[in-house]
Amino acid sequence: MPGPTDSIYSNEKKGRLTNIFSFFKNPKEPVPMEDSKLISSAEKANTLVQQSDFISRDLSWLKFNDRVLDQAMDEERNLFDRLKFLAITASNLDEFFTIRIGSLYNYLDFGKERLDYSGLREIPFRKLLMKELHDSVRKQNECYTNHLLPLFARHGFRIIKLDEINEKEKEDVAEYFERTVYPMLTPMLFDYTHAFPVLLAKVLILGVITQVKGTTSEEDRKLSFVQLPLNLPRFYAIEREEELLLLPIEVIVREYIHKLYRNVDIVSTNLFRIIRNGDFSLEESDDVESDFIDEIKQKIKSRRLGRVVQVSIEPDANPDLLNLIKKRWEIDDYNVFLIDGIIDYTSLWSIIKHPEFKDQIPPVHASVPPLGLERERIPDIFEVMKERDILLHHPYNNFEPVLQLLEQAAEDPKVLSIKLTIYRLAKNSRVTEALLHAAENGKHVAVLFEVKARFDEENNIKEAQRLQKAGCFVIYGIGLLKTHTKLLLIVRNEGNRVLRYAHLSSGNYNEDTSRLYTDTGLLTSNEEYTHDISEFFNVITGHSIPSEYQNLITAPRYMRAKLIELIQQEATNAQAGLPSGICIKINSLEDKDIILELYQASQAGVPIQLIVRGMCCLRPGRKGLSENITVRSLVGDFLEHSRLFYFHQKGEPLVYGGSADAMVRSFDKRIESLFKLVDPRVRQQAIHILYFSLQDNVNAYEMQEDGTYVKCEVEEGEEALNIHKAFYDVKLEDVMKVKLFVDEPVKTEELAEADETPVSEGITVVEAEKNN
Repeated sequence: MPGPTDSIYSNEKKGRLTNIFSFFKNPKEPVPMEDSKLISSAEKANTLVQQSDFISRDLSWLKFNDRVLDQAMDEERNLFDRLKFLAITASNLDEFFTIRIGSLYNYLDFGKERLDYSGLREIPFRKLLMKELHDSVRKQNECYTNHLLPLFARHGFRIIKLDEINEKEKEDVAEYFERTVYPMLTPMLFDYTHAFPVLLAKVLILGVITQVKGTTSEEDRKLSFVQLPLNLPRFYAIEREEELLLLPIEVIVREYIHKLYRNVDIVSTNLFRIIRNGDFSLEESDDVESDFIDEIKQKIKSRRLGRVVQVSIEPDANPDLLNLIKKRWEIDDYNVFLIDGIIDYTSLWSIIKHPEFKDQIPPVHASVPPLGLERERIPDIFEVMKERDILLHHPYNNFEPVLQLLEQAAEDPKVLSIKLTIYRLAKNSRVTEALLHAAENGKHVAVLFEVKARFDEENNIKEAQRLQKAGCFVIYGIGLLKTHTKLLLIVRNEGNRVLRYAHLSSGNYNEDTSRLYTDTGLLTSNEEYTHDISEFFNVITGHSIPSEYQNLITAPRYMRAKLIELIQQEATNAQAGLPSGICIKINSLEDKDIILELYQASQAGVPIQLIVRGMCCLRPGRKGLSENITVRSLVGDFLEHSRLFYFHQKGEPLVYGGSADAMVRSFDKRIESLFKLVDPRVRQQAIHILYFSLQDNVNAYEMQEDGTYVKCEVEEGEEALNIHKAFYDVKLEDVMKVKLFVDEPVKTEELAEADETPVSEGITVVEAEKNN
């Protein structure tokens, strides 16, 4: 690949090179542009950004991360809660640099053209984006240094330096270094006889400049690197009676680094951390499955060697070191971030999870049974699912009914088969264990395992191969498409009839994230759903082109077109003077075709309420374009992850749930599904979720026309509504009363009839065998 590599400079320079630093110094630094020209360039870029009818995906995402950082600034939150949010912003930025900045450099390094939604080409956009990133990192540093660090002492701990401990404690630290740390350290020299070492991403690294003992000549200086192993604790803990002292590992290593460099002088030791480009795409493989898995594994390895896109380093770093690594990795000051606090705020997790502070962590609210059920653990979940559809709203409702469904199916002799899509699994997953038990018990188990789930590729390959060895039929994704849909189908022989039971969801089959993410799932034995899902599995596991589904909208074939059709129908109704309205709750809104249709519907007079947690490329409230569109984002205790699409339909609301966002990748590059909520009570529960999301005045931010966000405040005389607490106390009778639009009727008779209607009568045994 053109651009930076980790190979040594050309052999012809070796013979005449005396000092590595002289090679990397550039005597002909580019002459900076006049200030007026710089200002003019920046103003031109900002003008283009504001004139565009679309907001940059990447710039919008940074606004989202700012909203997460805002939680760390909230003085009403517990300190450890605030530290958690700061750590989340850091891991978010790590991924952003790895994927989004990595993707941008794929264009820059290969000379490919790119036009951002902002209207900027790749080079001016890089400058604008990197400036925004510097501002984000500055806010992180200020949050940590000015707002969080001063609170540590009153909560019983401090991050310290070596001069703050007594002699006995110093002896213990020295012993810890000798016995544990020292044997793990490996200095890696770089000079004309040693190639530039391959430094790992997301690892703390010390750049050490040394020279011959007793000399001052720069000609005798050499550079080496010491990586601090990831399996070393980030902080060495010293327990005192009334406080816990935390000594950063880099402070310890820096103090005793001379033990790695005998009989030379250490000129400087600077801590830094790098992020590499981890954005890769897969070439479609027509070969056997093993070739595809090998390709995935190879791409994972290449991610570890990708070009450097970011360096976090101490503010007083040695200029020779800084100059060298910038030249070596072909980066500039835009890529270098000076960190005044601690480098790598994700390490704050080691403080948050320290046993000493267990009592100071805010307690987690106990989950409640789904509406209409008296308890979470159900003696026979199949019997309940035969009676009615059940909407699960996590984390307010436990994930237990889904796990129970799988575990009961694995042991039930009447169950014939289980089919499931998997995107991300929990550690020590009960889902995997249930599938293994099912296979051991002779049931047909088919699993579509998405091995391309970003950063979970290795774990997913391992778990998929484990299932395959147990006798499960495993499909490793579908070519270049990611299987992101969340579907489960169970076939059960109940005498002369066979019933199919299903679970459709917006979230992963992951019991860990179900406690942290808000998601919706549907448990059903409704034959319309189970027939659709059976058809859908036939498509993705075999060679089948389905006729139209009854209750599913799928991607990549139909989803965008169907959503556009529904949006256009609302616009037609508005133009005819009929009731209309759209309310959509998603994680991201980026697809230009959908945005353009929403603009058209707004201009036709359709009231449009959008709840978009993360990036939103639509510009709301612009005169003549989007005056009837509002956008709000909810950021709080839980990650808003549920997706709901509501269309007024002249008072006959149509509501879909599912796993898809309004993004190009969701419509064109993923296997996705949205499912219609046909049961009137379930549909009303979804409408209530949207209603509460629009009423929240604690976690909500309102998006402005210029792309900025304003935090909603509780007005005087107004009650605070925090949905991340209120959903625990929702009663069924309250749900049935709400409506999103003034002219939307609440059909209490239809809701009452729904409780008396059987969900499914089943299919014949012959039909079941055909579907399997």
